[in-house]
This record gives sequence, C-alpha cells and structure tokens, in this order.
Amino acid sequence: MRKVVVTRRLPIDINEALSDFDVDANYTNEPISNTRLKHLTNDAEGIICMLDEKIDKNILESSPKLKVIANYGVGVNNIDLVAAKACGVTICNTPDILTRSTAELGFALMMAAARRLSEGDRLTRLNIFPAWSSTLLSGTDLYGKTLGIFGMGEIGKAVAKMAIGFNMNIIFHNRRVPDAKNLLPNSNYVSFEELLSESDFIVITAPLTPETKHKFTAKEFIAMKKSSILVNIGRGPIINEADLVNALKTGVIAGAGLDVYEDEPIVNSELKTLENTILTPHIGSSTIETRKGMAKMCVDSVISVLKNNTKPHNTVNI
Repeated sequence: MRKVVVTRRLPIDINEALSDFDVDANYTNEPISNTRLKHLTNDAEGIICMLDEKIDKNILESSPKLKVIANYGVGVNNIDLVAAKACGVTICNTPDILTRSTAELGFALMMAAARRLSEGDRLTRLNIFPAWSSTLLSGTDLYGKTLGIFGMGEIGKAVAKMAIGFNMNIIFHNRRVPDAKNLLPNSNYVSFEELLSESDFIVITAPLTPETKHKFTAKEFIAMKKSSILVNIGRGPIINEADLVNALKTGVIAGAGLDVYEDEPIVNSELKTLENTILTPHIGSSTIETRKGMAKMCVDSVISVLKNNTKPHNTVNI
C-alpha cells in the first residue's frame, strides 16, 4: 500500500479517512524531530504535516517517492517550495476554511485589549476586587473608531465585515493597490504611513514575505497614535518584538494582542510581564469545526493527488 506519513495527532480518525493507504502516524501532540521525520518519509508518497515542521530540501530529496505534502495551515513558510517544485512534489494548504475563525480571534484580541479583559480576569481570580470606581480598568471604545488592516486578504476582509457592526471606519494597506471592484463597502485603501498615523486599532493579517518581515519596528510604533492598539494574527516576524516591548513599556502605543510570535513557540519573556498585552498561543483557527475541516482538507488533498491523480484547488506551487 502507498505510504502516507501524518506528523501529529489530528482531530479525526486518520486511519479511517485514509483507509486505502498505509498510514504511519504520530498519534500524539508532541512534535517529531527533523531526523525522525526524514527517516519516516524516505519511502512515503504523501505527508500531512504541521506549520512548525520544517520540510527542507534535505527531506524532499531523500524522499524519492514523495508526490504530495498537505500542510495543516495556510502559511507554507516551513516548506522549501523551490525544492518541492524541482522534486515534482505538490504542496497543498488549508485556505478559506479557517478564515472566519481566525478573524473572530483577531477581533476578540482587539476587544480584549481595548477593554483590558486579561487584567480584569487576573484581578478577580486573585481576589483583588477593589471597590467600584469611575476609573476602574477604564479601557477604550471600539464603536466609531478607525480600524486599520495590514493585509486585506480573506481574513482581513472577514475582520472588516465584523467591524462594520461596530460602525468602525475601515482603512487598509496591501502590497498592491486593489482594483475598485475588490474593495469592501465602507473601506478605503491608504498608504502604509496613513495606516499608521490614522488607525486607532491595527490588525495584522498579512503573510510573511521578505517585504513584510519586521514591517513593524520602533519607527512604525512612533508613527502610530499613543492610544492605538496593535493586534497580530498574521505571522510573528512581521513585528520586531524587542521594539514592540519597548513601545509598550514606554507608552509609545497603548496595547497589543498577539496570537503569533517572532521566535514561535518561544515568546519574548518581557512580553509576558506587560499588563497592556494579551497573549494567546497561536490558536487563530482553533475551533472544533475549523480544525476538523482543516484535517479533512488535508486528507482530500492527499487522496486527490495519490488516488485520483489530480491537482487539488488548494495547491500552492502549481
């Protein structure tokens, strides 16, 4: 039988889903080493892997039978796409299905940072419940404020649609100026400089590219409003975390909500000490419905290539 390696536990019965294949699966949530991965895949025709597992040229070239890799996530920065194409390996991801859930988390982080929910939760759990006062944990409204979106892809658009319900003024910046027909109602394209200076909230939903790496540094934080809140549900290295820590500590910006990190899974130790920051462990797509759907999409991609000999619609290296 044709071998498929599954590198991490998935929220479906993977053996039933891939019953026509020889499944070699890691049924735990613990990552496997790169050396172990190379050993497992040397006779595999398919791989379902996680976004934190590096599929490099070395692994690709040592897997002569390999025909398809299904990455459990949208970003494919962990895979050497050039080497994959040279080796004739189809690379698939899981777009669209996680759009809404990731956008929901981004909006939740924005609201939580604005209303200082994590601070309130900590105080209450520690039984530090001060007498009610007019200034107790005063946050900021979202209603009527300006939301800036850096990267108006599908997730950015989903965030924008939620913001309409809060009567927010929506501005955005992309690497390319969009056609008028692709603009959402009540949203306006602005320069990056305008995005920084005009936004009360900035939500990062852009992918990681050479152009977006460290797009937000000390210079950009100084250009933002002192009252602004920054949310990142895109990729961690888009922000220079050392500069962000300094900006948050010194009041250059008011707060941040982060789901992704520069050196993930390592989180800057100073970030953890800041009251004006809410941190989540890369759970943007982590709803039961979405994670099961992502697993099914990975399975469908493998079956499409190995059994049906067709390119899935979610192929990223056509």
